[in-house]
Amino acid sequence: MRNRVYRALGLVIAIAFLGAGSLLYWGGSTRHDIPAGNGMGREAGSSEARPDYTPLKAELEAYIKSQPATYGVYFRDLKTGMGFGINEYEPITAASTVKVPAVLYLNRLVAEGKASWDDRVVYNSATDYQDGAGILQFAARDGDSYSLRTLANLAITISDNVAYRMLVRHLGKDNIAEFMRDLGGEMVFPGGQNITCAKDMAAYIQGVLDFDRSHPDLGSRLLDDMAHPIYHVGLPGKLPPQVTVAHKEGDVSGVANDVGIVFANRPYILVVLSKDVPDIDQGFATIAEISRIVYDYQNSVAA
Repeated sequence: MRNRVYRALGLVIAIAFLGAGSLLYWGGSTRHDIPAGNGMGREAGSSEARPDYTPLKAELEAYIKSQPATYGVYFRDLKTGMGFGINEYEPITAASTVKVPAVLYLNRLVAEGKASWDDRVVYNSATDYQDGAGILQFAARDGDSYSLRTLANLAITISDNVAYRMLVRHLGKDNIAEFMRDLGGEMVFPGGQNITCAKDMAAYIQGVLDFDRSHPDLGSRLLDDMAHPIYHVGLPGKLPPQVTVAHKEGDVSGVANDVGIVFANRPYILVVLSKDVPDIDQGFATIAEISRIVYDYQNSVAA
């Protein structure tokens, strides 16, 4: 993640998240902030008016063309299921957005009784250490163990790289990859690389909504984690603060990504991936502007 992860303030916030654990969910905010188990996912009934998204796509294409980077975008209206993509099959490094399908897979195993949130994973620095985002790179020592719930929370809310690596080792990368393909992913770890495309990431976000519909208790907690990350500047960057955005940002050198659901008056999925970005902060500013354009258009057609 961005260099600011090393700032003292970021570290203090990360420690606070580690100590708070799952209080975000159990504190009761979920049912008020996230429309859990709402059934929004696949296409609505045929009686739903179908907006014309041609002007929105044209506006986004013109804006993206003016930016000094390559962008992959996918949009899906959750009332009608209508959507479109721009460079949606362009291969782009997923960065930390890959943590969404991995944690979703863990949630599926818990829902099926094949895993428990209380199961613990022992830290092994030889396989699990990674710098960048997160608190465990500083806190974890060989032999320390962490519950699956803690690792899932850290991977999403503070994008903890060590937590993610521990989950992948515990769950199995091949199993996660198979789950991603089952959700509709086509560009899944090609050549072992963390590469994806906007269309695939939209399928994983749709998978979160579908899971929430079938398992509202677990799904609402995952959405709540996604709605309360410490990195919150991309999709929600230019939206009104009262609009809930459940999302996951990710970046590495030259790459700025954000994927998620905007729970506006007319809710929608929005995925924005980028590569060859000359400045990461500017990349997220561009994502915020793309998000604002989509939000304004959705408001103009809101039923």
